[in-house]
Amino acid sequence: MDFRPASGNVILVGAGPGAADLLTVRAVRALAAADVVVLDGLVGADVLDLIPAHARRISVAKRRARHTLPQDQIGQLLVAEARAGHTVVRLKGGDPFIFGRGGEEVDACIAAGVAVEVIPGISAANGAAAATQMPLTHRDHASIVSFVAGECRGLAEQNWAGLAGKGRTLVIYMGLAGAAPIAEKLMADGLAPDTPVAVIERATQPGMRRVNSLLADLAGLVAREAIASPALIVVGDVATLGLTNSVDLAQESEAPCPVS
Repeated sequence: MDFRPASGNVILVGAGPGAADLLTVRAVRALAAADVVVLDGLVGADVLDLIPAHARRISVAKRRARHTLPQDQIGQLLVAEARAGHTVVRLKGGDPFIFGRGGEEVDACIAAGVAVEVIPGISAANGAAAATQMPLTHRDHASIVSFVAGECRGLAEQNWAGLAGKGRTLVIYMGLAGAAPIAEKLMADGLAPDTPVAVIERATQPGMRRVNSLLADLAGLVAREAIASPALIVVGDVATLGLTNSVDLAQESEAPCPVS
């Protein structure tokens, strides 16, 4: 596929959970064709190494309470660079349409009459689950999985009843800073305090680790282990499955892959 049209365009690319070899072939081809790459802060270092030397890099990294650019200005930036005739890759951690604000950026391009394409990526949840061998659904444990944002507005007023519990898995993005109120809310909405939880930090990247506890101890776990972003919280019985600690993960990462 030719990613260089006669006029400029925007390509939203899912960079996946961090490991460069988890990118799609189409994503790698788009990066190779980029004139400008607009970067998120959580894109893995190995993925950044795939950006061609000729491409100009613009960081729009977001951190809690500190944004390089407001979201509306990111949309304006993409449009302006495309109108200047550039192939613009908007490189986003995970998948652009799962808590990536990809929809808002597509809307900005469409409203401006700029050609836009979306290349999906492996989501943070899928990447973390695979890397720790923890299935998000399992015939014996969970037939429903839900994704929520832990940094959302009006958390106390939202109804999370039914998102977690028997036969269900809840995956919480951006939940570290709000671990205490999140746990309190889930228990107030009826979830048992001894519900299993897992926190997966830096999934698929060097230094990856997974720690486990119970819902009532979620905030304590995050504090004791000094867990830092990027990290996901998984709530439900599946949190007891797979590789359960950083020692297991380190040993697994060193095991050679079989060659057929």
